Amino acid sequence: MHVVLVEPEIPPNTGNVARLCAATRSVLHLIEPFGFELDDARLKRAGMDYWEHVEWHRWKNWPAFLQTLPASARLWFIESNGPRLYTEASFSPQDFLVFGRETAGLPGKLLEEYRDSWLRIPMFHPEARSLNLANCAALVLFEALRQQGFPGESH
Repeated sequence: MHVVLVEPEIPPNTGNVARLCAATRSVLHLIEPFGFELDDARLKRAGMDYWEHVEWHRWKNWPAFLQTLPASARLWFIESNGPRLYTEASFSPQDFLVFGRETAGLPGKLLEEYRDSWLRIPMFHPEARSLNLANCAALVLFEALRQQGFPGESH
């Protein structure tokens, strides 16, 4: 699986997602601009010593990332107000789970372009705007892995 963070802003969230990717052997894609420097101590602390176990890539922008994808790549955009629940998608091992900035989410233009791949995590309180980015990545990634029978699990 692939986890894509588009313009992440909060170092500990990115570090936690890196740790998640290491534990699940998922590839992490970080798309600039970032709201922090990659040598930020909070980023390293949240990722602990897992960074050395993560396959990760840094992309200058969304178009640069898109150019590298195989034609068969499937992108899933996880953002509030999506037309389908993330549990309604059928995930495959090489899918890309795309998450946006903590403060602004994914651009509306991008969501409309990929409307058929726009998924949401259900929210139950009308005042709750969003969940933590790392929590969202964990929820959706583990659902995708569950659907595939947790391939490569070490226990």
